[in-house]
Amino acid sequence: MANTTEHPVHRGFVPPKLPKPLSPALAKHAEARAASVQNRIADVITRFAGSIAFVYFHIIWFAVWIILGIEGYPFGLLTMIVSLEAIFLSTFVMISQNRADFKRQAAADQQWKMVQEEDQQNKQLIELSNQILELTKAVHAFTRPAQSVKQ
Repeated sequence: MANTTEHPVHRGFVPPKLPKPLSPALAKHAEARAASVQNRIADVITRFAGSIAFVYFHIIWFAVWIILGIEGYPFGLLTMIVSLEAIFLSTFVMISQNRADFKRQAAADQQWKMVQEEDQQNKQLIELSNQILELTKAVHAFTRPAQSVKQ
């Protein structure tokens, strides 16, 4: 991640933002995605939920909840909170997967355009090669009778 600057807090605790893509198609996709507030919020949540800071937060939260005896066993409220959190996190995982799919699609579309351009260039090169071959044959045919006359 050469094109990102690392903040001191990011050293293994809070994940940094993804670097800006080098591909023009992906850069355009990232700009379009950043235009939506909902997408930016989802990106922040999925970046945090996929970090070790998220795990540490929950270890501390559960320990405090149980040690301070905020509620008695079997921890009904804590169970409900964790279940709701799991529902939301699974939704954000799917959002993240959709985002990755859109990025892959943008990259694939860009590659397809390049393949089409390269195919067109190859056809032009073959056509030029055929023209050169025909000219070479014509020059060869033109010079051959002159060589046989000299002998």
